[in-house]
Amino acid sequence: MIQEVLISTINAEGETHIAPMGVHVDANQLIVLPFKPSLTLDNLLQTKTAAINYSDDVRIFAGCVTGRRDWPLLPTECINGNYLADALAHTEVKLEQLEDDSVRPRLFCTRLHSVNHKPFQGFNRAQYSVLEAAILVSRLGRLPWEKISSELDYLRIGLEKTGGDREWQAWGWLMQAIEEYRLNSEDL
Repeated sequence: MIQEVLISTINAEGETHIAPMGVHVDANQLIVLPFKPSLTLDNLLQTKTAAINYSDDVRIFAGCVTGRRDWPLLPTECINGNYLADALAHTEVKLEQLEDDSVRPRLFCTRLHSVNHKPFQGFNRAQYSVLEAAILVSRLGRLPWEKISSELDYLRIGLEKTGGDREWQAWGWLMQAIEEYRLNSEDL
């Protein structure tokens, strides 16, 4: 199973980096698969710890892939780091094993500490649409434009039917990033 989460890591200077990522859940391990290059990868290799944040605020996912990374944080309890103040839950993890790869290494992490902060009320279709669009934005340059365009057309349906202010704001950030990419891309 893959869970869409926000990973917070710190560097040697104690600066927090937040990145959305799909984390594979396998028994007692969480497997992080960042693409190279990645600050999440660099920080995890350096500190051997991270906080896995579970959130239903899709603005954070969209914000992180569009350069908006200044979200309120709180200190973690068992590792040196921070978790998202608005997280529904967070899990503090320790890196146990690395399977290196030239494109996407596998980082096997064990849970050290988990906290539920608020109940999860479920995603509506607009939140799902924003999450999927954020994934598409994170893969600009890796996927053909036709695929991105057709998926965005479909995702917009769910947004239009169930979106609130947060989802529309996040969608706007993503569409702005796509438009900037298209204007600056020679491949389109």
